[in-house]
Amino acid sequence: MGGFLVMKAKKKVEHEGMPSIKTIGVVGAGQMGTGIAQVSAQAGFKVVVVVNNEETIGRVQKEIDTSLNRAIELGKINRKEKDKIISHLTFSRGLKNLEKADIVIEAAVENASVKEDIFSNLDKICPPHTILSTNTSSISITKLANITQRPAKVVGMHFMYPAQKMKLVEIIKTPATSDETYHIVKNLALKMGKTPITAIDSPCFVTSRLIQTLINEAIFCLYEGVSTKEEIDAALKLGMNHPMGPLELADFIGLDVVLSMQEALYNGFKDPKYRPCPLLASMVEAGHLGRKTRRGFYEYK
Repeated sequence: MGGFLVMKAKKKVEHEGMPSIKTIGVVGAGQMGTGIAQVSAQAGFKVVVVVNNEETIGRVQKEIDTSLNRAIELGKINRKEKDKIISHLTFSRGLKNLEKADIVIEAAVENASVKEDIFSNLDKICPPHTILSTNTSSISITKLANITQRPAKVVGMHFMYPAQKMKLVEIIKTPATSDETYHIVKNLALKMGKTPITAIDSPCFVTSRLIQTLINEAIFCLYEGVSTKEEIDAALKLGMNHPMGPLELADFIGLDVVLSMQEALYNGFKDPKYRPCPLLASMVEAGHLGRKTRRGFYEYK
């Protein structure tokens, strides 16, 4: 028993001796980037958010302000705490201002070439100790790591939407990710008030793989006439207590994104069980992408 306590204490000291995170860079200011920036600032870190233009800065500030005001109404924070959180946030129109970041969380558009370009530039700008992480839900992190000169310091840090509310963070390790990098990122997730789970770098990891399989199968049920869209969604909401049905969720995510992730699964495993439903492909081809085009499995005014 005494030996176990000594080993446990030694492990704790080793983790405490690891480089500490003080400044977090967030690349991308869409829904996920905005949420990650807020969560990071609420955890007490300095946050540098990289945006494309001044309009984006105004939008992000407004969204975070609205979110924090809601937290005040719910009694989770007070006005003084809100002001302190906002003071932790700064904005940059270029990656160059991330040269002092201890970790960068990339949350740009889900496009492999865009992310590869970002990682290549970050590798040149950021100092050697900086960890480069990505919020991707389907793109190979090993490929992103191989673009850099620091593959041991590249890892996936996949937040769930909305990041301000959802407790889970999926940490994805590549074969090159060091144990030190993994533990630093895991401890960071804990400091943000999240519950981390670990996955290896495989197509769509854990969360996206499971939800994609559910959504694709629901579309097949509709395609094959097994049931109506309303009843398929009701089966999951009322029968399994899901907050949203799979077809509603597909519309919310965007059917083009759903198709892209399903193709990533199919191409990654070469297994016919992951083939995208023909109905999904035809809807994307027709431009019916869900909420963002006001028409998907449902119509939106």
